[in-house]
Amino acid sequence: MVWFETILVVLTLLTGVVWLADKLFLAKRRKAKGGLLDEEPVLVDYSRAFFPVLAVVLVLRSFIAEPYKIPSSSMMPNLLIGDFILVNKFSYGLRLPITNQKFLALGEPARGDVVVFKPPHDPQNNWIKRVIGLPGDKVGFHGDTVYLNGQPLKYQTLGAYEGTGGNTEAPGATLLREDLPGRPHTVLENVGVPPPGGGEGDWIVPPGRYFVMGDNRDNSLDGRFWDYHFLPEENLRGKAFLIWLNCEGWVCKNGFDASRIGNGIE
Repeated sequence: MVWFETILVVLTLLTGVVWLADKLFLAKRRKAKGGLLDEEPVLVDYSRAFFPVLAVVLVLRSFIAEPYKIPSSSMMPNLLIGDFILVNKFSYGLRLPITNQKFLALGEPARGDVVVFKPPHDPQNNWIKRVIGLPGDKVGFHGDTVYLNGQPLKYQTLGAYEGTGGNTEAPGATLLREDLPGRPHTVLENVGVPPPGGGEGDWIVPPGRYFVMGDNRDNSLDGRFWDYHFLPEENLRGKAFLIWLNCEGWVCKNGFDASRIGNGIE
C-alpha cells in the first residue's frame, strides 16, 4: 500500500539524515565541549539503531522481493484466499518506491506470468492476475474459451472443483487445464454458463500494455470488464514467484510452494 511505502521512505530518510548529521558534525561538537554536551541525544541514539534496519527493509521491499496477501478468490484454483506470496521486484526492472517510476529496465512480462500491479482505477491497492496477451496480440474470450491471435486455446477437463477450507466459493465450477502457449495452467469455469456481467469480446493489445485475466474466470474483475481493458506497463509491481505461507482463520502453515503459482503443470 502507498501509505506504508511512504512511511517507510520518510522514516528511513529521517533517521539517515539524523545519523549522518551526528556523524559529520554533532558528535564533533559534543567532543569539543569537553563533556558539557557529551550525552548523546535520544533522537540520535534511536536513529543510529533504526536506520540500518529501515534501510535494509526498504531496499529488500523495493528492489528484491515484496510480500503480498491474496485477498480474493479471483486466482483460484492456483492462488487461494489466505495465501501469502513473494513478488519478485526486479523481474521487470527496478522502480522507485512510492512513484513506481522505472529507472532500470531488466525484462518484460512473459505470457502466463502472474503479476502484481496497481490498476489505474484503484491505484491505492495492489491486484494480481495472469498475463494472457502481450503487446500486439489479439485476445478474445467467447463462451468458456480464450482465443489468442485467432486460435482457440485447448482445454482438458480435470473434474469438478471441490476446494479446501475457505476456498470453496465456486459452486458448480469445473477444473480445466488451459494450454496457454508456453505456460499451461489450471483455471476454473462454470462450463456452459455465461460469465456474470458479460466479459466477451476481442481486444488488440496496444504497445506498452498487457491483457490480464484471473484464473477463476467467472469470478474475476479483470481486463475483460475494465473500461480501458489493458494493464499499462508502468503500473506493474512485480512477478509472483513463491507462496511462503497460507492462513485459514487462526491456523497458518508453511507453504514455500512455487508450483501453485501456475507457472506450468508438472
